[in-house]
Amino acid sequence: MNFTKPSKIQERALPLLLRDPPTNLIAQSQSGTGKTAAFTLTMLSRIDWSIAPSKPQALCLVNTRELAVQIEDVVKHMGVHTPVQVAMAVKDAHGRGQKVVGHVVVGTPGTVLELARRRQLDLSRVKVLVLDEADTMLDAQNLGEQAGRVRPLVPPTAQVLLFSATFPNKVKAFAASFAPSANLLSLAPQDIKVDAIRQFFIRVPTRVAKFDTLSDLYGLLTVGQSIIFVHTRATAVDLTARMQAEGHQVAVLTGELTPAQRDRVMAEFRSGSAKVLIATNVLSRGIDVPQVNLVVNYDLPMDENREPDFEAYVHRIGRTGRFGRAGVAINLIDSGHALKMQQQITAAYGMAVTEMPRDYDVMERLLRQIRV
Repeated sequence: MNFTKPSKIQERALPLLLRDPPTNLIAQSQSGTGKTAAFTLTMLSRIDWSIAPSKPQALCLVNTRELAVQIEDVVKHMGVHTPVQVAMAVKDAHGRGQKVVGHVVVGTPGTVLELARRRQLDLSRVKVLVLDEADTMLDAQNLGEQAGRVRPLVPPTAQVLLFSATFPNKVKAFAASFAPSANLLSLAPQDIKVDAIRQFFIRVPTRVAKFDTLSDLYGLLTVGQSIIFVHTRATAVDLTARMQAEGHQVAVLTGELTPAQRDRVMAEFRSGSAKVLIATNVLSRGIDVPQVNLVVNYDLPMDENREPDFEAYVHRIGRTGRFGRAGVAINLIDSGHALKMQQQITAAYGMAVTEMPRDYDVMERLLRQIRV
């Protein structure tokens, strides 16, 4: 896993996670700091290898298929010297009547509930229940309610862990009931560091000009790998079509794709055969590709009230600069409202965002210097 020393969250969380008797934990840590490794180590350490994997002993709930695939891979890598079997509980992973077999199960709440209802998944021996990306899980429509319905299906003695890069106040009450008497590790907004990520913005006069600017940036996008974040699925599809019409090779990832299509897109992106990925905000947390050295916010993230989504911004730019590596984020600012949102976000986290040099050769040299 290329770890030489524990990250800050690992250093603080692991003594609490691994103590006996087990205790619940709510932990906040920004993207790319090793929180997945921390709860994976906890899951592996609690497994009784004498028990058959027909009854899982660890369950990890996530908000997207892509994040489930990522965590499955981490568990396999960290458990390479153990007999661990990992099973996925995501849409189309199991046929009707097929039992879910694995010491560790990673899945989405809705599918876990459905498999349990059909008696394909037995949760009676679960010792560790993990809720990853807890803020999104608990704040999203249906996901929080579904996660809450999974909770009573596991033994009341199970150790419950909630991990997330951010943990806004509005979900803390839910988290407290989901993981009672938990130890709490949290970071103030100003303590969330993205020092390894250099942030720039480009002013564009109109939305039409924004597309032209992105097209001009294509040469930078293919130095390493890049992710372009947009606000809606419709924008993602439209932008993909227009970029491809300009002769640019891009892939698109939205929730409307079939599971097989999403798996194929992510496999191509992780392998490097696709260098530029256009994605919606809901998938910003399931994408973890070390080669990504540039993130473009085509649209800044905002909530249903058109207010800045602070947490989503951190998650988005956190797709680069993974685990202390350097990275670059570029915001395209096409209105006074977008500029105000950027100012609010940077003020909340004490970030420095500078206007991008118009000399793209300068930016290309910067990206080549930090290319993985």
